[in-house]
Amino acid sequence: MENWKTDLRNKNRGYMQLIVWQKALCLFQLVWKVAYVEAKIDFKLRAQLIDAAQSVSANIAEGYGRRSAKEYIQFLYYALGSLAETLTRSIGLQSTGQIADARFHELNLLHYETENRLLRLIEKIEQKRDDDDWIARIAEDPSEYAADVPDNSATPLLHHSIASASSDA
Repeated sequence: MENWKTDLRNKNRGYMQLIVWQKALCLFQLVWKVAYVEAKIDFKLRAQLIDAAQSVSANIAEGYGRRSAKEYIQFLYYALGSLAETLTRSIGLQSTGQIADARFHELNLLHYETENRLLRLIEKIEQKRDDDDWIARIAEDPSEYAADVPDNSATPLLHHSIASASSDA
């Protein structure tokens, strides 16, 4: 598995550490390779397959970025739906001979692993939500991230103002 981390970190990029997100990216890469390099697939069907595969990691990331358990779970279920669409389209292509059986088997194995990891993540987040323990997992210490920003970075650090609204006048 490739390293998907960047040198820049903050609490919104934590999804990059999730194995399920990394596996979803690997699945997208495999589907892209099959659809664009190895197989001759109809343009529209190829685009739909690629979009479905790419939506898995995108929905995991977007849900993570929403910062609430309810929305995170909602987007994880969207990712699960995109996984189902990816597999269904792949089965159709394999059954019509547009994807080789051996390549479909490889895709199916990676899909199965990603799907099971996603199901476990959903269960864990739902449990945290039900236990009212969701906020405990968010790192709130800004110093944890400040050291990771290069000195010559063009990206300014954001600071929260504690001044009252009346002092702005």
